Amino acid sequence: MSGRLAGRTAIVTGAGQGVGLGIAHAFAKEGANVVVAARRAETGEPAAQEIRERGGEATCIVTDVTSRTSMKACVAAAVKRYGALEIMVHNAFRGGTPHRIEDVGLDVWEENSGTAVWGTFYSAQLAFPHLRDAGANGRLILLTSPAGIEGSVNIPLYSAVKAAQRAMTKSLSKEWGPHGITVNAIAPVAETPALAGAFAQNPVLKERVEARASLRRIGDPERDIGGVAVFLASDDGGYVTGQTIVCDGGSFMGL
Repeated sequence: MSGRLAGRTAIVTGAGQGVGLGIAHAFAKEGANVVVAARRAETGEPAAQEIRERGGEATCIVTDVTSRTSMKACVAAAVKRYGALEIMVHNAFRGGTPHRIEDVGLDVWEENSGTAVWGTFYSAQLAFPHLRDAGANGRLILLTSPAGIEGSVNIPLYSAVKAAQRAMTKSLSKEWGPHGITVNAIAPVAETPALAGAFAQNPVLKERVEARASLRRIGDPERDIGGVAVFLASDDGGYVTGQTIVCDGGSFMGL
């Protein structure tokens, strides 16, 4: 298969739906071997099958990003199947429930930090040897959030863990730069099942989100967010590292 990512292998965590699925489709369209690392086979297997039906190469590996053992098994299985690993995308996340810091429970912190902070750590550490072997093709992409840049009055713990991902992006870009590996983050606003659910409960919310964006629309996971991920993962993005790309239609412009 031809394309900007032809012959390269990418793990995308949380690729069973939403932004992760959009990125997985965009990668496969550009020729990548895509590993759909999903917590549940019920979402991961159909996602991988859909990619194959569209002419791409994909396999589902059931993965819990909060478990180092599970992440290690995912990376090992990906390398065994495809021979290498050039691209690691950590997108999976559980949390984001509205809360106030004075009464939020420890369970909310563990849920947010487990996927965003610990999942980032495991993804980076376990993928590193393979990304180093890939040299100038090595890529780590983290999915953060505008809330990790500007904060949020309704989800302070979410903002904190997403900011931690941005800090890891900067630090690893410095550490891994001599190996040729690039490390970047994407802060998206896109149509996801979670967002669709929020809109269903509060139709006015969608109007507010769209009105805040300069482009007056909400991003498409494959076309809008996946396109940015492809750029960062391809040779075209080979001189971009340590950056957070805010892909939100012009809602946040504080960088």
